[in-house]
Amino acid sequence: MSEERFILDVIDEATAKRQSDRRRFMRMAGGAAVAAGGLSMLAACGDGDEDTPPVVTPTPTPSAVTEADVLNFALQLEYLEANFYSYAAFGTGIDSAIQAGVGTQGSVQLPSTTAGRPRQVQFTDPIVAQYAREIAYDEIAHVKFLRTALGSAATAQPALNLSGDSSGAFTAAARAAGVVGSSGTFDPYADDNSFLLGAYLFEDVGVTAYMGGVQLLSTPAYIEAAAGIHAAEAYHAGLVRTVLYRKGLSTASLFTATGQISDARDALDGTSNTGLLNQGGDRDQNIIGSSSTVANIVPTDANGIAFVRSPQQVLNIVYLNATSTNGGGFYPAGVNGNVRSS
Repeated sequence: MSEERFILDVIDEATAKRQSDRRRFMRMAGGAAVAAGGLSMLAACGDGDEDTPPVVTPTPTPSAVTEADVLNFALQLEYLEANFYSYAAFGTGIDSAIQAGVGTQGSVQLPSTTAGRPRQVQFTDPIVAQYAREIAYDEIAHVKFLRTALGSAATAQPALNLSGDSSGAFTAAARAAGVVGSSGTFDPYADDNSFLLGAYLFEDVGVTAYMGGVQLLSTPAYIEAAAGIHAAEAYHAGLVRTVLYRKGLSTASLFTATGQISDARDALDGTSNTGLLNQGGDRDQNIIGSSSTVANIVPTDANGIAFVRSPQQVLNIVYLNATSTNGGGFYPAGVNGNVRSS
């Protein structure tokens, strides 16, 4: 066999395996259930193109966290993002049909109302409005996808604080970061720039969360699916940071605000910023570099590698509490699922 033929055969074999993994994942997706502390997947009827066993039991992860726990933790974050973008773009939350599940389904502390409905952002920049709609559709799709993958094991949407008033989690986060004063209010639905800052608060956290979650998975189909969502979140985060940088060139206060939010996330996640992936003691970086004329769209280390957060570090941020807690901030009663304490 020639070297060229050998290489082509290897490529064909790798391609076939990836297609096989995707088909297996979609068959498995409809019947997920938690069994014996792990995730047992009941395969749906095969399509006849491969010999798939009727029951597939992924190898448990090395830690006490199962693959179902990882996917459910991701689902809890997606509920938050999907609802925020949906309210901002459309003035309504996600469909009630994709909210129920295991655990206590909570209510949503809504943005202030206008004409009897939650207030959406009145965008003045049509490009930002289009970005908001696109991201909203993506985040809603993530919720549906993860719920389908988990089946009856999917956790319910928890209580969420998405208010833009003085008692809202956005205001609490902005006060803690110094974006507004101790008695000030931050409303992410007020205008384009405020919306972008609200999105910036979430998106960077989502990217680091998925990067950490992928490390806890062992089933190839799950790894590929989680990596795909991680890539989508990274696109969103890069887009938000890019638009903020462009607008910050004419509105310098945006550079100040993004730096304050970045510093607050660094403080809240409870790390000392001395890990391997570290740049100058500041993992979570502002959108500018050494000056406003130097963009820093991707927060990376000296090797151009983005950093990762553990589930507990992510919860510290969304709970707005750097110490051990079971809820608060954007999740007043905590998240549902087995991974819920920071």
